[in-house]
Amino acid sequence: MNIFKQAITSGSVQLGTWMMTGSDTVAEAMATVGFDFLVLDQEHVAVDTLDAIRIDRAIRSVNPRITPLYRLAGNETVLIKRALDGGAMSLMIPFINTVEEAQKTIESAYYPPYGKRGFAAMHRASIWGSNPDFVAQGRDDLCLILQMETPEAIGNIAEIAKLEGVTGFFIGPGDLSAAMGYPGNPSHPEVQAMIKKGVDACVRLGKPCGIVGGNPELANKYQSMGFRFVALASDMSFLLARAKEQLAAIRGISLTISGGEVY
Repeated sequence: MNIFKQAITSGSVQLGTWMMTGSDTVAEAMATVGFDFLVLDQEHVAVDTLDAIRIDRAIRSVNPRITPLYRLAGNETVLIKRALDGGAMSLMIPFINTVEEAQKTIESAYYPPYGKRGFAAMHRASIWGSNPDFVAQGRDDLCLILQMETPEAIGNIAEIAKLEGVTGFFIGPGDLSAAMGYPGNPSHPEVQAMIKKGVDACVRLGKPCGIVGGNPELANKYQSMGFRFVALASDMSFLLARAKEQLAAIRGISLTISGGEVY
């Protein structure tokens, strides 16, 4: 059973953070904090499939109820197949803009007849061939999240949501702000209006939607807007914020890092 998938599809709010250090040691430590999920970023961090598996193992060794949410580098069949064969149960695929792109993701992620995922029996997902039910579990337990990061994508949510196999969506505020001409400023009113348009569409369609916010105020705002899984900042931003605050205190400087737009 995929605990994360069950939670977000039943209306429970899940809280997580972004793993930007690429460190399995940091991930293991973050798994003790109390987050529901940790995003393993392979798009903006130099983390390959084997690195992600090591980080996954570190997280689950501390708390098997925490979900490693794999954010892949792109909508590529081989990347999706390797992640799933490596044991990932929750995937987030960036920059999905159209129904056709979403269909490609679905075909890559599901075995026939639902998709076109390549079959192999001897891998981590099948517990090295010892789990005869891994094909069915690969269908039922897979949590497939598509990232909406442009106005075009937001406008296509309703059509994409009709595709069987899409669990939910994730609105990427950073790339959305860049696509709208306000790079690095997801709090711009026009960007926030587009974010609201996206999450409102998901709520109407009964699809869970996620987002990331750089500070608790934003994270709470997003929860109140209807987002069902919200990532707060990142391991790197937490590390830097605490270091800056402590160093400032030693030097007699009053400094509080709220996170802002940086995560």
